[in-house]
Amino acid sequence: MESPGYSMEILWAMGAIIAIVGFWLGWLAGRRTSGTAKKYQETSQKLDQVMQDKKTYENEVVEHFTETAKLLNNLTDSYREVHNQLAAGAATLCQGEGPISLERTENNTDPTEIPAHLAHIQPPLDYAPKGSPEEKGMLNEEFGLDRKPQEAAPEKKWADG
Repeated sequence: MESPGYSMEILWAMGAIIAIVGFWLGWLAGRRTSGTAKKYQETSQKLDQVMQDKKTYENEVVEHFTETAKLLNNLTDSYREVHNQLAAGAATLCQGEGPISLERTENNTDPTEIPAHLAHIQPPLDYAPKGSPEEKGMLNEEFGLDRKPQEAAPEKKWADG
């Protein structure tokens, strides 16, 4: 009986395939354990942690301002109740000559109506009106300057002795 023999070409081909697969597996293992891969993995984990911390912070900010708004609304309602209580007591104790309650003032005003004292406002002028057309205005570069030639001032002579 003849032993099965492998030809040299098959042995070389198998060796080359095993070498390529071994090289590829070694390269993958080296890449996973290299310093660059570890740095990349650490950076990725840090980025994920920062993103999670940011999301937590944003949720805390939203929760804080929601709670603050709710508390301010409660405070406003409490002040309104105190004012109405004081106004009702003043109206009763002062024979109706005390301050009026907020409820009576709130229902009588239209928020879109412009108050009378604000209805006729003119914007400020950026110049002073001239008294006559020949007069130079404040924006003229010669305004307030006297361009008449001045007489030469007499020189003082000091007495020598």
